[in-house]
Amino acid sequence: MIKVCKFGGTSMADASAINKVKDIIFSDSERKYVVVSAPGKRFSGDIKVTDLLYDCYYEVLSNGNCKIAFAKVRERFVQIAKDLKIDLDINAVLDETEKDIVKFKSEDFTASRGEYLSARIVSSYLGFPFIDAFDTIYFDLNGNLDEQSTYECLEEYAQNYETAVFPGFYGRGIKGFVKTFSRGGSDITGAVVARGVDAGVYENWTDVSGFMACDPRIVENPKRIKVISYKELRELSYMGASVLHSESVFPVRSGNIPIHIKNTFAPDDEGTMIVPNVEIHNESDIVTGIAGKKDFTVISLEKSMMNSEVGFALRLLTILKKHNISFEHMPSGIDTVSVVFQNIDEDDVLRQVVEEIKEILKPNSINVYKDIALVATVGHGMIYNIGTSARLFKALAEKQINVRLIDQGSSELNIIVGVSTDDFDECIKAIYDEFFIVK
Repeated sequence: MIKVCKFGGTSMADASAINKVKDIIFSDSERKYVVVSAPGKRFSGDIKVTDLLYDCYYEVLSNGNCKIAFAKVRERFVQIAKDLKIDLDINAVLDETEKDIVKFKSEDFTASRGEYLSARIVSSYLGFPFIDAFDTIYFDLNGNLDEQSTYECLEEYAQNYETAVFPGFYGRGIKGFVKTFSRGGSDITGAVVARGVDAGVYENWTDVSGFMACDPRIVENPKRIKVISYKELRELSYMGASVLHSESVFPVRSGNIPIHIKNTFAPDDEGTMIVPNVEIHNESDIVTGIAGKKDFTVISLEKSMMNSEVGFALRLLTILKKHNISFEHMPSGIDTVSVVFQNIDEDDVLRQVVEEIKEILKPNSINVYKDIALVATVGHGMIYNIGTSARLFKALAEKQINVRLIDQGSSELNIIVGVSTDDFDECIKAIYDEFFIVK
């Protein structure tokens, strides 16, 4: 069986972490292909290399060079290469990188160089071939992954290379320039490589021992999730559980490849398995996890006979589109509808949106609620257990938490509630206590 291993920023942060990576890879002969991120923070207050590279890009735009910002990037990689004692002229590679950053003046190219340089170093350290993602991962005209070209290319490389190191986060755009995935996209690269080489498992190595049932900064020592489905993972990742990029499930799902979340710094820990489906055995399996995000705005409209007005919702969403606002949820009733979106920094834009809604849709009433937090309770078991919603809302009522919004997906996989940002932590604690604490 082939295993593809992706290592995150903390696993690349310094030579000590990369030593652990090497031990992990060589402890299992099935670990053939490695995907790496840019170096992350070494300590609290440190700066991620990708953020330093964005500083390089802005410096190039401002001054025509990036000497000041790139000096910090150079220092990080020179130190790593020196500590690892690798046979790579890292300064020559860095000189070429700095020159190309100035030459191309591309935000995507510049941001991608952290992963590129990490992969060059890890390739040299492991003795594995370096394969540039620019030569293997392709994007289409719309900026989406070109699956056919990418998987055909990766399959060919797998036939010619028994092992390899790939940089994460980027590939080749339709015009022949470097294009990146969204931030954190090395997770996606790992999944794409796993699908392309027909891996049996995609191991995603990070600095935590799998998914927790909720944020450990809110609930002390929450239960670890041993097994979770692709769908549950998507819901929790999108709602703020940041262990894995939410889009990374798509490539492996099409290949029916499980994802194993593991801890680089505690490799013997069991971790979390992400699989196509999970079996519900008992009442304790009702809820898999709880996650949430803050800083949302809700615009609520009421209009008599709204349900008979063809195109009402379309006109509402067209107003949001005009102002480049992406909505998150849109719960509705027979005479009411609400749209939920991320807080807008510019108050003038929000005022314009409200005025246009009044002018175009002529609602009987319109209310705006800012600083709303969304909390998602996720689990396949909710479908099969009567009274799950009653338990959830009873738990919130007992804590005097006012629910401002309720939304449940058609799959019945999750229940989302909107509460005041001030109630965010207490909301998660109340739900966790109800479904995870034995009474």
